[in-house]
Amino acid sequence: MFDQMTVPIVAGLTVLGLLFFMGVLAKLFRKAGPHEALIIYGLRGTRIVKGGGTIIYPMIEQCRELSLELMSFDVAPQQSLYTKQGVAVTIEAVAQIKVKSDPESIRTGAEQFLTKRPEQREGLIRLVMEGHLRGIIGQLTVEQIVKEPEMVADRMRSTCADDMNKMGLEVISFTLKEVRDKNEYITNMGRPDIARIKRDAEVAAAEADRDIAIKRAESQRAAAVAKAQADQERVAAETASLTKQAEAERDLDIKKAQYLETTKRAQAQADKAYEIESNVQQQQVILQAVRVQQAEREAQVKVQDAEIARRERELIATVLKPAEIERQRIETLAEAERQRLIKEAEGNASATRAQGEAEAEIIFKKGEAEAKAMNVKAEAYQEYNQAAVVDKLITGLPEVVRALSEPLSKIDKVTIVSTGNGDAAGAYKLTGDITRIAAQVPALFEALSGMQMSDLLSKVRLIGDKPPKPAPPLPGNS
Repeated sequence: MFDQMTVPIVAGLTVLGLLFFMGVLAKLFRKAGPHEALIIYGLRGTRIVKGGGTIIYPMIEQCRELSLELMSFDVAPQQSLYTKQGVAVTIEAVAQIKVKSDPESIRTGAEQFLTKRPEQREGLIRLVMEGHLRGIIGQLTVEQIVKEPEMVADRMRSTCADDMNKMGLEVISFTLKEVRDKNEYITNMGRPDIARIKRDAEVAAAEADRDIAIKRAESQRAAAVAKAQADQERVAAETASLTKQAEAERDLDIKKAQYLETTKRAQAQADKAYEIESNVQQQQVILQAVRVQQAEREAQVKVQDAEIARRERELIATVLKPAEIERQRIETLAEAERQRLIKEAEGNASATRAQGEAEAEIIFKKGEAEAKAMNVKAEAYQEYNQAAVVDKLITGLPEVVRALSEPLSKIDKVTIVSTGNGDAAGAYKLTGDITRIAAQVPALFEALSGMQMSDLLSKVRLIGDKPPKPAPPLPGNS
């Protein structure tokens, strides 16, 4: 029975252990999708895992994710951009940027943006792109910007490529959304073409109306001529067949005359109406041409007014504003220099006062120390005996002799001429002179101190002597 219970328990514990091990292993195993890269750093250095997985050892390694997804944000400088013509325009664009997929670019991007939030990263990239956009717009005219947006986008991508590579990024696309200006330069730019198109359309309409009128008059005239010819043939046939009917012919002639009169009157009216209509159409064409010329002159006047206003603003921006800024800068520098001199004078005064107090304290302490040293030295001198005094004199003799012979040490070269006079010949002459100089030291001491060496030594206690001790006070005298 014991064996039957032990087997399930062992099997259950084994399964639990295996599940625990697999859970720990699964927790340590980190995976990176195709849209991100894992940056692992720690004891084994820095590693990059993209599109796979790896085991992260706790306490010795740390892991962070770097997104490789496409970043889309607006590039819209708040300030106006000035074109090559000096026209201020406002531009809104959209940029598509991502971290490049090669390991070196991922490593560079991690160095630049791994700890930054997405809005901080986009802010840095936006500043770089707005600066390049300002430089490109300054090299182009308004017409090029409006009519060739793809050229602007190509220039932007090529210009930003180096800076983006340094950050491990690449520009996927750059698109201009809107170009506008406050002075209606872009609006007025198309007005000459619009006026020309309207003028051509009106001229074409007038010419079409004229051709229609001409065709209508020609067709009416042809119809009248054909009808008249038909009537004439019919009357001739009737006259040939009805020669005996005079009254009928007379009535027919009267009607024919009346009809011809009416026809000619109608023809004359039609011709007159055609001439009047032609004159009216010609007057309308001339009137439209005059209106087009007037519109062109008004557009030219507006353009000239805009140019005058731009030149005034340019004069203000290039002459008056820099002069005002320079004046303010000079005033600010002068005030800053004055404050600096005041602070420097105050600091120098404080430093001088503190230095004087410190030097006085040093001098006082030095004098006090020297006084104490002199008192101690005087007490020590009181304890000197004959041996000590002799020792001081003998140990001081080398310094005196060295000082006396110091001029000889300044000589670079000595030439000795021997005359053959026994002991005074050659180098012995030089050493003998030095010995005689040393023998003069006691006499020099006696001359400077005014005291004989024998008298000085007689006043010094002999070796082994001790100064008398003071007698103890008698009892009762305390």
